[in-house]
Amino acid sequence: MAKFAVSLKARLLLQDHGKILLLKQTKPNGGNYSLVGGTIERKEFAIQSLIRESWEEAGIKLAEDDLELVHVLHKKSNRAHRIVLYFRAYHYIGSPQSREKKKFENVEWFSLKQLPPKLTGTVRHVLKAYNAGLMYSEMEN
Repeated sequence: MAKFAVSLKARLLLQDHGKILLLKQTKPNGGNYSLVGGTIERKEFAIQSLIRESWEEAGIKLAEDDLELVHVLHKKSNRAHRIVLYFRAYHYIGSPQSREKKKFENVEWFSLKQLPPKLTGTVRHVLKAYNAGLMYSEMEN
């Protein structure tokens, strides 16, 4: 049986008054809008990873009790599989801002009904599934 790589990631659907927080990537990183989050490190559980990434990327503090798993994405290519856990939160502490200027130009709030055209394909897929009430989806890249 062939071996393949698997990565595990956690992402944040931070909502406030019908809007969702998105990060705007710098041009060298694609220039698209994406969600806060990243790879779950070996020593972490998913929620711990998301709390760390939220502070590192967007300068916000989250509490474990405020995070709810709302979607799981299984994404695959010829070389690897990726499992992404999407957590929703409504409460946070801080003023969202880009703290990783080499990766993200800024943060912006968008209505779930009026998302930016330059949204990554993965985020567009996940938000569509999430808005449809699906807990799980799959996609290939």
